[in-house]
Amino acid sequence: MKLKKLSLRTRIFLAMILLVIVASVLIVVVTIFQYKEQANDYHRERLERKENAITTSIEIELRRTTWPVTSENLDKIFKNRIYDIADINQMDVFIFDLNGKLKISSSTKFTKDTTDYDISQNMLNQIAENESHRVVKEKEDIDTNIRYQSSYSYINDGYYKPIGILHVHYLNDNNFLEQELEEFLVRLTFVYLLMLLIAIVLAYFISEYITRSIKTVSDKINQTTFEKRNEKILLEDASSEIYNLVNAYNSMVDELSESAAKLAKSEREHAWREMAKQVAHEIKNPLTPMRLTVQSFEQRFDPADPNIKVKVHEFCKSLIQQVDTMSSIASAFSSFAEMPKQRREELNVVEVVKLALDIFNEDYIHYFYDQEKLIAKLDKTQLIRVVTNLVKNAIQSIEEVENPKIEVRVKEDNGAITITVADNGKGIAVEDKNRIFEPKFTTKSSGMGLGLAMVKSIVEAYNGEISFISEINKGTVFTVSLPKK
Repeated sequence: MKLKKLSLRTRIFLAMILLVIVASVLIVVVTIFQYKEQANDYHRERLERKENAITTSIEIELRRTTWPVTSENLDKIFKNRIYDIADINQMDVFIFDLNGKLKISSSTKFTKDTTDYDISQNMLNQIAENESHRVVKEKEDIDTNIRYQSSYSYINDGYYKPIGILHVHYLNDNNFLEQELEEFLVRLTFVYLLMLLIAIVLAYFISEYITRSIKTVSDKINQTTFEKRNEKILLEDASSEIYNLVNAYNSMVDELSESAAKLAKSEREHAWREMAKQVAHEIKNPLTPMRLTVQSFEQRFDPADPNIKVKVHEFCKSLIQQVDTMSSIASAFSSFAEMPKQRREELNVVEVVKLALDIFNEDYIHYFYDQEKLIAKLDKTQLIRVVTNLVKNAIQSIEEVENPKIEVRVKEDNGAITITVADNGKGIAVEDKNRIFEPKFTTKSSGMGLGLAMVKSIVEAYNGEISFISEINKGTVFTVSLPKK
């Protein structure tokens, strides 16, 4: 479930619980991090203290020895004392010469001739290059997972001349600290669980308190309508934010009651204006093809033509048909109907569409059909209006196209009559596609913008469907699907 779909109360509740959980996790993380830092500091400082103590013991022994203080005599000088130094400091002590060869150690695991424990040349270089001549390395035993530190530093004679290298191992024993940390985390867990329980209870009541007033306002807003007198909201002990919201709502109720009367009057005036516009548009529809028919007849009239009577008859028939259409529109609007009433009759859709196209003289209009007869129960006048409106719309979309082309197709598809009007015009912009069937919407510089809205109304009255696909600068295809019965 998406967060924005949750109620405000649920979101407040979850936010408070999440805040406690996140805070708890952060405290645990910081605690563990702090423990590790303190443990590292403790072991580092302890190694330094023990190393200083061992170094001091070595310096004392070098001053007391009767042997010449040289690198070659280190094993003789510390032959007996190295075990005492190791026991006192509870650490194994290893002494190497300056070439990294083991001279003597307090560990029974080491022998003088064992070369596995020699200091590498890389380590010798690091000791020499380090400013304090001391190098500490942290290592981990893979088999036992025990971490320890190895320290390497110079042993100097009385004249501060290096004669050997002191190496000590320090085991990072964290058992005690880890046990303390574990006990602390256990106690902390119980505290966090108690805090979480308290937070759940508090979050429930706080969210309930915050959203109670908002729910009251929401319920009142949902009940607000133009048809009835709306009640104002009366809340006690509301917060300043809710109080301002309630005041805004009550002011809106006062304004709404005033606006309702004005709106009712405006709607009545608007309805008459829209009816006048629609009547004008519907009357203009048959006037345009009548004008085109007269112009065409005037251009092609030839008194010497032997078929002149037939042509005059067709011309008169077309004019009478358009006059009848205007008469039906006037009759329909006179009885307060938006569209002429449907008169279902069996007709040949192929012939009716051809008749609708005859009023257009454009040679780029092409008509295609799969069958000579496609019988359906439709209103002839409304079918003609659907075709003429779609074709006129297509003609207007290809006004600036170099090679204009309009294709009208009629076919039967799954028991329905399908009429498509395709053009290669400028297409329909993406932002206009959702509004193309809205009344009064038009992208043209002239016209009422009711043509496609009326087409959609006629098609839907037959329980049909109208759709379109369009691409900018490629064209548009309108598809009308009408049931045969």
